Amino acid sequence: MRWIVFVCLLFGISSYGQYKSFIIGVKGDTLNCVDNAGLKQSRWIIKVAPLRGEPGYEEEGYYKDDKKDGTWRKYSAMGDLLAMESYRFGFKNGKSSYYNVYGIEREESWKAVDPENPYDTVDVPDLHTDVVYRRVVKLEGTTYKHGTWNFYNPQTGTITKTEEYVLDKLVTGRKNSAFAGLNDSTGIAMDTLKALAKPKEVLEYEKKNKKKKIKVRDGATGVP
Repeated sequence: MRWIVFVCLLFGISSYGQYKSFIIGVKGDTLNCVDNAGLKQSRWIIKVAPLRGEPGYEEEGYYKDDKKDGTWRKYSAMGDLLAMESYRFGFKNGKSSYYNVYGIEREESWKAVDPENPYDTVDVPDLHTDVVYRRVVKLEGTTYKHGTWNFYNPQTGTITKTEEYVLDKLVTGRKNSAFAGLNDSTGIAMDTLKALAKPKEVLEYEKKNKKKKIKVRDGATGVP
């Protein structure tokens, strides 16, 4: 029995040794870990006190290398659910939902950008046909409104408004005058998408050889 206790003790010391600091929760779980490199890791519970008339709240979720990752939940001081947010690379990604005491208020949809690889593939539907083009674009921000946003009447649970976004561009309808002269339903001119799809070196090459009528591929792969 002594050996079992000793081995368990060694295992516990070894496990905690990878952290510079941590706390033990009421259920005996390890929380709020900071590794030896000073990065937040694993499950965290953060309490924010009331400030300047704003109510306090508590949020919980996971950190991966100092960045929020996965689902985070936010609660009021009374324990009511206020929000469920999804993160990737430390930024909002996917669906996030927000609530009040009566029920859900809105659902948001986000797309996070990988800081190590800011290029992503975006499907661009044609305004006049069912064809969908696939473009590679460079994303300059950290996270974009991307997808369906629903707004609710919390007391009835019915949707009062819906918005569609593609990379922060509000899609207001194919016949909307704001889309005149555009070839896609994202609200982004096709020429802009083509330019974004090309690396800097390619754009410089095109500029130098513009009068030579040299064809340069624009990155389109056709129908996916």
